[in-house]
Formats: sequence, C-alpha cells, structure tokens
Amino acid sequence: MANAHISHGGADHGSLKSYAVGFFLSVILTVIPFGLLMHPVFPKTMTLAIVVAFAVVQIFVHLVFFLHMNRSSEQRWNIIAFAFTALIIAIVVGLSLWIMYNVHTNMMAH
Repeated sequence: MANAHISHGGADHGSLKSYAVGFFLSVILTVIPFGLLMHPVFPKTMTLAIVVAFAVVQIFVHLVFFLHMNRSSEQRWNIIAFAFTALIIAIVVGLSLWIMYNVHTNMMAH
C-alpha cells in the first residue's frame, strides 16, 4: 500500500520547469510595467495601454503555467466556465461604468 499510485482523473500537473518559466514570465511582466510607471518615458495614454497589455498577457501566463488550462478536451468545461465568468464580469463592470457616467452627466446638467 505504500507504493499505491492515486490518479487524479486526467489532471495535468506542471513540472518544476513549467512553474519556473511561469514564475520568470510573471516577474518580467510585473517589473516592466512597474518600471514604466516609476520612470515615465512615454505619454500617459501609451503607458496605460502598455500596462493593460502586460496585464492581459500576465493573465494568460497564469492560466497556462499555473492553472494548466489548455485546449485539451479535459479542460473544455474549465475554459467555458472561465469565459462565462469573464463575460459576466465585463457586463457588470461595463454597465456599472455606463450607469455612473450617466448619473454624473445628468447630475452636472442641473
């Protein structure tokens, strides 16, 4: 019983190399925007766009290297659940910003 192997039903666990690559990419994707904010060399709108782009790339790095999401059939429901959650968050945040903008516009008119 000491040598029993427990299977996790197709769960893909990353290797040390995979985690190290993910960690290295995460550090780089954090340090560069931090440096751009601490020592501004671009206009504010370009800096904001760069920081947002790095944030989106970092989300995908975390999903692939730490959460082990890929396009395999075992991960299909996880990807669908993630996409649905992202859609709901986008709708809630987008509509909240729209409501706050309209309230601000209507309150300032009077």
